Amino acid sequence: MASDQGPSAGDPTSRRRIEPWEFEMFFDPRELRKEACLLYEIKWGTSHKIWRNSSKSTTKHVELNFIEKFTSERRFCSSISCSIIWFLSWSPCWECSKAIREFLSQRPGVTLVIYAARLYWHMDQQNRQGLRDLINCGVTIQIMRPSEHDHCWRNFVNYPPGKEAHWPRYPPLLMKLYALELHCIILSLPSCLIISRRCQKQLTLFRLTLQNCHYQRIPPHILLCTGLIQLPVTWR
Repeated sequence: MASDQGPSAGDPTSRRRIEPWEFEMFFDPRELRKEACLLYEIKWGTSHKIWRNSSKSTTKHVELNFIEKFTSERRFCSSISCSIIWFLSWSPCWECSKAIREFLSQRPGVTLVIYAARLYWHMDQQNRQGLRDLINCGVTIQIMRPSEHDHCWRNFVNYPPGKEAHWPRYPPLLMKLYALELHCIILSLPSCLIISRRCQKQLTLFRLTLQNCHYQRIPPHILLCTGLIQLPVTWR
């Protein structure tokens, strides 16, 4: 149910929330903004308390800023498990993927789930391998869906009074295209998504280019969910 007020004045996360225009600027899958934003949740052990905060890229990527902040502020006890969820405006680059793997290798009690709004330079082979390496070491990586955007709006954004349920609706098709490309990365297939920018009109163009290997390796239901593909039917 939508609230008649914005986030409660007594909300301990209110000072760590981002503004609505920042959320739209960072997490719209149509925008190719260079700067990145990280919204994160941390839960320790069996506690039901969730600690939330946000971070933006500085001279370093947001992933490195998080790792430095986490390691400097927390004396980690290996006997206590820690669950971390990241909502990233861009997926990690290969260098950040390497740093994340090193961070996790030193803390076996930490689990990490990453939701990304967009794939960072997804045609770069090092970035693609970096994401595969993260998945191989136990990190869960998914593209943000409407449910994740809604969750972030409610829990990380200083939304206007009465607008709790009115987060910006982004085209679901773009989320599905990014998810399809992520499957290509996981399966070590060639890229199927080409993204270009028309600077004069500030338009971001998405083009799907499927090869035979995509039809052979990607599960049919994933291809069909885009609504852009009609698989051939064999009659017996």
